[in-house]
Amino acid sequence: MTDRKERISRRGFLKTAAAAGAALAISPAWNNVQATTRAVSGNKPASGGDAKAATVTAHRTLGTGQAAFEVSALGFGVMGMTYNRSWHPDKAQCIRLLHEAMDRGVTLFDTAIIYGPLNNELLAGEALGEFHGKVNVTTKFGHEVIDGKATGRQDSRPATIRRYCEESLKRLRTDCIPMFYQHRFDPNTPVEDVAGTISDLIKEGKVLHWGMCEVSAATIRKAHVICPLTAIQSEYHLMHREVEKNGVLDVCRELGIGFVPYSPMNRGFLGGDLNEYTQFDPNNDNRTTLPRFTPEAMRANYRIVNVLQRFGRERGMTAAQLALGWLLQKEPWIVPIPGTTKLSHLEGNLRTLDFTLSTEEWKQLEDEVSAIPITGDRYNAEQQKQVGF
Repeated sequence: MTDRKERISRRGFLKTAAAAGAALAISPAWNNVQATTRAVSGNKPASGGDAKAATVTAHRTLGTGQAAFEVSALGFGVMGMTYNRSWHPDKAQCIRLLHEAMDRGVTLFDTAIIYGPLNNELLAGEALGEFHGKVNVTTKFGHEVIDGKATGRQDSRPATIRRYCEESLKRLRTDCIPMFYQHRFDPNTPVEDVAGTISDLIKEGKVLHWGMCEVSAATIRKAHVICPLTAIQSEYHLMHREVEKNGVLDVCRELGIGFVPYSPMNRGFLGGDLNEYTQFDPNNDNRTTLPRFTPEAMRANYRIVNVLQRFGRERGMTAAQLALGWLLQKEPWIVPIPGTTKLSHLEGNLRTLDFTLSTEEWKQLEDEVSAIPITGDRYNAEQQKQVGF
């Protein structure tokens, strides 16, 4: 009898959850969400179980001094709405979700020239260009794009940076780029020349701040001397912690540079929605090229997801919330940029900020995950050549 009651109770819960999810998907709900303010208390949702939509009210500062840049504690990665993430909703739905994120307090949105190429910037510009000053859309240069197609080469020559800047300004429908990252290091262009060009663009008012992606601690130091960096963007999550070992986080801490982890949930894997049976679109998903996303690797690595799910069940959190929360508690100058095409995932991501765990709990989670060997490299050999200069 007890087992039967438990099954009925669980069935009722699932029906309620499904109904709530359906309600979130109803179109008018997108336009009627009101901002709310929450106080964090203990490790329970501060909303007290009410039906109000999750928002982000906390802010963090990337960089220091003249390079300081205040943004929402969680950002939004736009890339997957058009690029490298298989299937996605149509443009109108993507724009509505970006507006929803903005209405819920997100002020940092991330895109790049190479995403598409070009169409991701166009989407961000159409959705957010009119809100210049209210939100910040950061973008990236470096990957060579000719006639709308990626060549696979890097080009960060000063003249190219200037051209890319002018073109990005038009696509983003703005007169100033809040932060302009060098997407990948160009071995043929001295980093001092890159930093000097960005310094000139800042003086001209076309760029406010700048950052670099996937570079070494030594390169960061060289660039920072010429033009103070606001943020470094690199992959960082529970399954990839290289920046803790190679000096990148240390130099950011020392020089007062912010850090923006991309793929904070390992390209969706840590959220628990992907497994060995997941089918990726071979024409629009880079995960088909990544060793950690073969069926065999995902089957082996799913043990890490299992740890997150069990740990989360004991605390009323999802695996995704734990992955984001782990990053947020590392340093106050870290701002993850999870991306999504789903309102329910946006809601869940922002709810991360409603929870607090003790230092001991985070250490326990970290130790349990670290005890599981990871199968597969994060990049193939060709892509790995482009990082860590």
